[in-house]
Amino acid sequence: MESNGDRRLSIVLWWYATPGEYRTISCLFGVGISTVCTLVHEVTTALLEALYHRFISLPQGQRLDDTIAGFLKRGFPQCAGAIDGTHIPIIAPTDNHADYYNRKGWHSIILQAVVDHNYCFTDVFIGWPGRSHDARVLANSDLYQIAEERQDGWLFPREKSTFVDGVEIPVHIIGDAAYPLRRWLMKGFTQQHHLSQEQIRFTHTLSSARMVVENAFGRLKGRWRCLLKHIDIDTKLVPHVVAACCILHNICEIQKEQFLPEWNVQESEMPVLSVDSSTFEGERTNTSAELIRTTLTANLTSLV
Repeated sequence: MESNGDRRLSIVLWWYATPGEYRTISCLFGVGISTVCTLVHEVTTALLEALYHRFISLPQGQRLDDTIAGFLKRGFPQCAGAIDGTHIPIIAPTDNHADYYNRKGWHSIILQAVVDHNYCFTDVFIGWPGRSHDARVLANSDLYQIAEERQDGWLFPREKSTFVDGVEIPVHIIGDAAYPLRRWLMKGFTQQHHLSQEQIRFTHTLSSARMVVENAFGRLKGRWRCLLKHIDIDTKLVPHVVAACCILHNICEIQKEQFLPEWNVQESEMPVLSVDSSTFEGERTNTSAELIRTTLTANLTSLV
């Protein structure tokens, strides 16, 4: 017999997994609309309080070693995650609604995420308005504050660094051209560099390894399809729902739950839209980061 707790969880999981409105869920489970609304809030809060830090955290210890090894198999060395952003549709907020109107013509908030080699989220930062650029979102995230301010330019333990041609190569994450180049965040070269063959190979390899984060976003939204619609709750609460879905996504990936082909987002549905990824040009040259990238570029084949 299904317990009351199981029933409450089932109602909310159904709401997460479908684009149905409160009224639809109410009729399906035979409960009031207000009850569905209350349960979504209660279960979401419970998931965050009980499971967030257990399932979403940057890798450490053996998990960090496994993550580095996983990205090495994907062709990129000294990598512990890939970063990107995606849009979550929302109902137009009353305040500053123009800030949330993204380049595709709908209102959204941004989910910035770091993903490991197994499509699991290891860091999420949720809620910035949809019009924001990747670099601006990053600069306001805890991840950036940890690396740049609290740990003096290092995101992962320095003892995990390796030395190549006398250059210290720290463990880092990888991103696209929209992000700043840092010791802890590598990105590829853009065409403005008049690329050499080595630079082309480096950029292609990094981009290929970075695809895990885009695939993770697709799998997240394919499983938890409430993220494909304009979620009918207060904008301030949407980040909590998104975070809860990220937790559930990680549980599914860790348990090797099958992802069915029909769950992929169709063109007729809300697109899995990336954040504005135009090249970030607002940074001064970071000499140490440039040297690390140059060294990786010259030695990429010997490091994998």
